[in-house]
Amino acid sequence: MFEIEYYGGNALTITNKGTILALDPKRSVFGMKDLDTTGLVELGTEERFLNNSPKSKVIICSPGEYEVGDFSIKGIPAQRHLDTANSEKLSVIYGIEVNDIRIAVLGNIAPEVSDEQLEALGVVDILVVPIGGSGYTLDATSAVDIVRRIEPKMVIPVHYADDNLKYEVPQDDIQTFIREVNVQGESVNKLKVKTASNIPDSLTVYHLALSRG
Repeated sequence: MFEIEYYGGNALTITNKGTILALDPKRSVFGMKDLDTTGLVELGTEERFLNNSPKSKVIICSPGEYEVGDFSIKGIPAQRHLDTANSEKLSVIYGIEVNDIRIAVLGNIAPEVSDEQLEALGVVDILVVPIGGSGYTLDATSAVDIVRRIEPKMVIPVHYADDNLKYEVPQDDIQTFIREVNVQGESVNKLKVKTASNIPDSLTVYHLALSRG
């Protein structure tokens, strides 16, 4: 069984046995304390969202293939939302496989996801996608378009408005995305997935509670 917890922005932890992935742990960019990544694997969708702590177990923020504990990780280059089409690809999309379950983490990418990126991701069971919009992340409409192209069974929206967080630009609330995607939703403190057989048959949105860290 692995667990996913949400910490605001694009910050998540994915815990399986003795290995913890800390995605975009630098929370000071939106007014919270950075996650303590001592002994954890830092996984950054952009360099500026990493702690780069010398106490971290491993730091990953580039395209490539990695094996850490029971996690198989594939980094795929992507355009940042705030860059032009001809800019260098400075963001990384991740495909993460653990216990025969495939997770995709998008980060603050441009809305035009290519066929090559989708092919590199392959089949996705769980999709983590930012939805706040305002020119900083994907908005609800763009996020829903990508959900429909990727066709996951579980979606975890991130980077949306919260009174406890101070984003660089105002963000849409999660209800905007839920209305757009128009599927069943479930609110949980953390997402626990035991085996691949626990993946729902139809698309479900999981609203994870904000953990203080």
